[in-house]
Amino acid sequence: MSTRRLTTAQALVDFLAVQYTERDGGRHRLISATWGIFGHGNVAGVGQALLEAGAAMPYLQGRNEQAMVHAAVGYARQSGRLSAHAVTTSIGPGATNLVTGAALATINHLPVLLLPGDTFATRPADPVLQQLEVPSQGDISVNDCLRPVSRYFDRINRPEALIPAALRAMRVLTDPAETGAVTLALPQDVQAEAYDWPEGFFATRVWHVRRPAPDPDELDRAVRAVRAARRPLIVAGGGVHHSAAEEALAAFATATGIPVATTQAGKGSLRHDHPADVGGIGHTGTATADALARTADLVIGVGTRYSDFTTASATLFANPDVRFLNLNITGFDAHKLGALPLVADARASLEALTAAPALSHHRTDAGYESGYTDAKARWEQRVDAAYAAPDPDARPTQAQVLGLLDELVTDDDILINAAGSLPGDLHKLWRARSPRQYHVEYGYSCMGYEIPAAIGVQLAAPGSPVWALVGDGTYLMNPTEIVTAVQENLPVKLVVLQNHGYASIGGLSESVGGERFGTAYRHRSADGGFTGPPLPVDLAANAASLGMRVLCAGTVRELREALALARDQDRPTCVYVETETADTVSGPPPAQAWWDVPVAETATRPSAARAREEYERHVTDRRSHL
Repeated sequence: MSTRRLTTAQALVDFLAVQYTERDGGRHRLISATWGIFGHGNVAGVGQALLEAGAAMPYLQGRNEQAMVHAAVGYARQSGRLSAHAVTTSIGPGATNLVTGAALATINHLPVLLLPGDTFATRPADPVLQQLEVPSQGDISVNDCLRPVSRYFDRINRPEALIPAALRAMRVLTDPAETGAVTLALPQDVQAEAYDWPEGFFATRVWHVRRPAPDPDELDRAVRAVRAARRPLIVAGGGVHHSAAEEALAAFATATGIPVATTQAGKGSLRHDHPADVGGIGHTGTATADALARTADLVIGVGTRYSDFTTASATLFANPDVRFLNLNITGFDAHKLGALPLVADARASLEALTAAPALSHHRTDAGYESGYTDAKARWEQRVDAAYAAPDPDARPTQAQVLGLLDELVTDDDILINAAGSLPGDLHKLWRARSPRQYHVEYGYSCMGYEIPAAIGVQLAAPGSPVWALVGDGTYLMNPTEIVTAVQENLPVKLVVLQNHGYASIGGLSESVGGERFGTAYRHRSADGGFTGPPLPVDLAANAASLGMRVLCAGTVRELREALALARDQDRPTCVYVETETADTVSGPPPAQAWWDVPVAETATRPSAARAREEYERHVTDRRSHL
């Protein structure tokens, strides 16, 4: 058998360069690039291997390890999970900085390959730099922090151990039910060790991304449930996008007249103007969708894991006779809420339901359809009111910023957000025009995700205008990848909304009796609190110092002009605007459903006592669906 003598790191890079995915006849490079920041734990191993690989494995230079994972996740999501990036770091703080990004990837079922360096397998000196010493367990390193947030984890203590581990890693990355963060921890001495690798290890491999069809018995029960329902509602989650089931969903909704509400991950499953689309559901949902959810007798979940925001902390689906039918590729999610499970690919399930003879002429009641159609029209009037900016010389509100973007974008634009009050406003208000336009990461809602994710999305969609929308709190968490966007000349558009602190949590704090404590970016006052004037932080100057072109807008008129100019730029551009609070002008509609944030059961401050009374009123509405 012929062999090739390479280091472990060289063999891994060469192996990754010839892995592909295939779905529906299309082939994609599985690992299309590797992000890296080098230290002693990977510079002479993976770093040297990437240098030798050259164009066969493109290298992307990051500034922050967590941000590199966010960029890789943005790329994978935009690529429909058919193509992904690897991320390499040194052992120590570089490796532990991966944990947050890994959790985000795994929670959102998005593939990313993590290649952290590790301490010496041969232990020539003990301890070595950045080694975590655990007296009772000599084989522990800081990389073990990645175990609970990885879908697959292995430590490669011998070169030959890479062969089965690498193959298992690829299987998990390409499995639509299991995918997430995959970690191969690479001891730095093993990375540089040479081995005679069998040529077969470097053969081109195509990993088929399967579409499991529904079980006939489960499908029959699902069809009967749909026929029996009088007030059915579809809840479309991220699985619709992951399986490219948007057209199948539209066909099923059109044929049956069943309304479609969407989670944060599922928004855009239908165009906003599709007759069956009733908008977001749950705590940040629309009045239309939430009213339908409260009276639904059958909830058809498609690719959703039913987070507490979707279920309004188990208070939303209030019909005492409600049943659930869950279409999901994972049995774990398909069985939630005591549902009838349909464990299969979302597209395959929807196509099977649409084609079922028993549903060929089945349609919801005309009065039910006209009712939700009229309710949606009324909601759109509320959106128009929130978007309206009648005074062009006034400072815009956050909702008006979204309204100005709504006027500007086309089907090609992509909006990215993850944290703060923007996800709620976007879920309630944004009119998604295409399946990939709405990119809100709310499985982990990670502050600092947006800017690096925009880079990953731009790499996956080079011809699309990509907008990263952030508040000042999120911006300050993780602006460093602006330098990467400048280095790669990626024309991402960053919109920074200055509101002087954690505005979202400030509002939540006030509602639960916390009186906005510790949420404002202000000088200390005489009494020791943070109630003085706003901090003189110049985020526009900061973005400019990192290489972005910055456009500052103080009024609605200036913002409209700045957004239009930014959209046409062929270089990274930031639009900076200080927003007006909704206390003085019309803001977005309030939450249409509850969210469980426990309130102090005993407190001396009246605000907390009042909040507890309100909490106890809502908590009685919780129910278990069995």
